[in-house]
Amino acid sequence: MGIKDFLIKKQLEKQLKNLPEKQKEAILQMVEKNPKFFKQLNDEINENVKNGQDKMLASMSVMKKYQSKFQQLMQQ
Repeated sequence: MGIKDFLIKKQLEKQLKNLPEKQKEAILQMVEKNPKFFKQLNDEINENVKNGQDKMLASMSVMKKYQSKFQQLMQQ
């Protein structure tokens, strides 16, 4: 694991601190197995925010766009 991956994991753990441990581990595993997908999500959210959209709304719209991919990842 590179330094960049380590920092991303630590940031994600910080953001997920209020979730139950089991859910937190499932999300962390999804991110570790599919880093390119989650980077793409992050980039799209940031682009929407840059274009003036609220961060929460941007996140929700991108998540909705990739809902089927999320479902597929959660079933693995």
